[in-house]
Amino acid sequence: MSAVSLVSSGVILLTVVGIAYGGTFLLRVVNGGVPANELQRSYFRAGHAHAGVLVMLGLVVRLLLNEPTVPDWSRLAGDLVLLAAILMPLGLFLSVLGRDPSEPNRMRVFLWLGAGSLVLGLVGAAVGLIVGGLAL
Repeated sequence: MSAVSLVSSGVILLTVVGIAYGGTFLLRVVNGGVPANELQRSYFRAGHAHAGVLVMLGLVVRLLLNEPTVPDWSRLAGDLVLLAAILMPLGLFLSVLGRDPSEPNRMRVFLWLGAGSLVLGLVGAAVGLIVGGLAL
C-alpha cells in the first residue's frame, strides 16, 4: 500500500471514532433528550448505521484492491464506496432537519448520489478484482 493510501486509511479509520460519538446523539434522540418525530428518528438511525457500515466496507474494499495485478482505475472506483459513506448519511440526516417534518426535503438527493457512488464503486472494484485475478 502506498504512503498516501496508508495515511488516508488511518484518517478514515479515525472517522469511526466520530461515528461512534454520533451514536451518543442517536441515544439522546431515542431516549427523548432531543425532540424528534418518528420520521426523523428513522432517518437518524439509518444515517448512523450507513455511516458505520459503509466506512468499514470502504476500508475492506481498499484492502482487497491492494494486489499488484489489480488495475489502478479499480482502486479509484473502489474509493467511491468511501464517498458513499459520506453522501448517504449526509442525505439521511439533512433531509429531515427542522421542526417536525412530515417528509424528507430536497437534501435527500445526497442519498441517491451516495447510492449511485456505492453501486459504481462496488462494480468497479469487483471488475478490477476479476481482471486482477485473471492476470495471475
